[in-house]
Amino acid sequence: MNELLRQQTLQLQKQMQWLQHSFEQCFVLGIKNDYEVDEYGLFETLSSRYSRTIDFLIRKYFRSIDLYEFENPGTLIDVVQHAHKRGLVENIDELRLMKDLRNSIVHEYLEEKLAETFDELLEYTPKLLEICRRSIDYVHSLEEL
Repeated sequence: MNELLRQQTLQLQKQMQWLQHSFEQCFVLGIKNDYEVDEYGLFETLSSRYSRTIDFLIRKYFRSIDLYEFENPGTLIDVVQHAHKRGLVENIDELRLMKDLRNSIVHEYLEEKLAETFDELLEYTPKLLEICRRSIDYVHSLEEL
């Protein structure tokens, strides 16, 4: 494996650890009508980590896998389709919804509106973590060739 892909794998693993940690804290809280300041802060941290992780996965990690395998990454749609062909992403439409959630999070500045995304965060975070695991496993399998 080349150095860039190795470094990105380590970075993705670290991001996954923090995302998992935030998810576990928020999962225990569950969905409520009103959040205490500290509880809202935990969900906001999860939102941020979710957004950074999905961005890194799609925009950098998947592209690096393409380049490593001498595949032209092309557009973002091409990169996702390549990941789907590799079995890293089971459902492209679901990944699109996950990316849309990220867009909602980063473009939402009102507290009430962001709170509306918390249930989706609890639904999609485990799926994002699974795609990350599958992707890392795939990259490790390339080393064995």
